[in-house]
Amino acid sequence: MQRKGGRRGATGGRDAEAEAEAEAVEQVLDELYGTPPSAFVARREERAAAARTDGRKEDARRIHAARRPTLAAWAANLLARSRPEETRRFLELGQALREAHRTLDAAGLKELSAQRRRIVAALSRQAAQLAGEAGQRLSQAAQRKVESTLRAVLADPDAAAQWAGGRLEVSLTPPSAFPSDTAPTAPGPAAPEPAPRPNASRSSPATGAKDELAERRRERREELARAEREAERAGRRLREARAEQADARESLGTADDELARVRETVTAAEERLRAAREDRDRAERDRREAKERDRAAAHALTAAEREARAGARRVDRLGGRAGSYDSFD
Repeated sequence: MQRKGGRRGATGGRDAEAEAEAEAVEQVLDELYGTPPSAFVARREERAAAARTDGRKEDARRIHAARRPTLAAWAANLLARSRPEETRRFLELGQALREAHRTLDAAGLKELSAQRRRIVAALSRQAAQLAGEAGQRLSQAAQRKVESTLRAVLADPDAAAQWAGGRLEVSLTPPSAFPSDTAPTAPGPAAPEPAPRPNASRSSPATGAKDELAERRRERREELARAEREAERAGRRLREARAEQADARESLGTADDELARVRETVTAAEERLRAAREDRDRAERDRREAKERDRAAAHALTAAEREARAGARRVDRLGGRAGSYDSFD
């Protein structure tokens, strides 16, 4: 029983560690998407390298897979993160607008549409101001893309969820099926039905033809709405693919620059190695020459010592003879 309990404790510890690592990755991703696009790639590579150094390969893969946001998408993310209360109210407005459109509440839609125009303009200005405070000036085109994103948030619940997450990579486009700023006209009171004529049939051929025509028109409208939604999704995928390509090209440029820098470093190192080898060869030649001189000097010293000893012996012999001659005198 203790062994089983130990296993559960170990498993719980691993789960807690995995949750902590996942939370750390989410924090890194939040940090990245709060970083201006110009510094995004460098910081992403730094965080991914740190995860790899810690042995968290999967975390490094997730971090490296993060795509750099466009300037407009980053400004929209910045708005959602920096203005949580305004963000909450804006999301609630989107829910109300979609509900009014779904129920064809003409009066409610007219009032909410007026709020939409006013709030989208105000939030777009706030996004531009926040971007400017962060050192990034929004062009008019980028600000229009922020407004497009905000309109998409109001019209599409999926877009609302993406924006609320604060990790948009590209700006969003509202679906064309969403109502324009003009609310639909409220239906008037129904005209009284004419009294049926005696001996008249309930439905004439003309009425049946009108109903069939109305049904075909309704089907065409539904088919057109589906086609527009498909076109919108295809356009969104195209924009995402273009943003992905732009990010890939920037990463390729960064990699090319890094490769060029490393090649320069290798070339310089090879030059230093070549010079060091030349110095080594020159030092070895000098050593060999010095060794030869040392050997020659040793031979010369030995010969000189022999000659000195022989000279000393001759001096001794000659000195002894001279003493013998002196004794005869």
